Amino acid sequence: MGFKDLKKKKWFTFLTNIYVLVLTVFVIWMLFFDTNSLLIHNELRKEIKNLEKTQKFLRSEIEKDKKIIEKLSDTNELEKFAREQYYLKKKNEEIYLIEYEDSLKSKGDIED
Repeated sequence: MGFKDLKKKKWFTFLTNIYVLVLTVFVIWMLFFDTNSLLIHNELRKEIKNLEKTQKFLRSEIEKDKKIIEKLSDTNELEKFAREQYYLKKKNEEIYLIEYEDSLKSKGDIED
């Protein structure tokens, strides 16, 4: 089968058409090599999804913080928070911290 026989084939004449060649080069260029290529679009899409997840998480954290701030506007709640988190006390008051054995680090844990 020579080149002359190959030129007579329908698929060969279609693939060697100048418009098909130019279109093929253009599509390959746009998919892989262009600054706005499909690969870059996929990376940007992944980044957008990650940022949206982060945004959703941060919005939920903001809502939690707003509830805490609203709760702490009451003086009794503020006092309770200060006692629990920062171990603050009133005058002439003693605080006893009770720690359970499983919450303490043993000497073996520290040396490892």
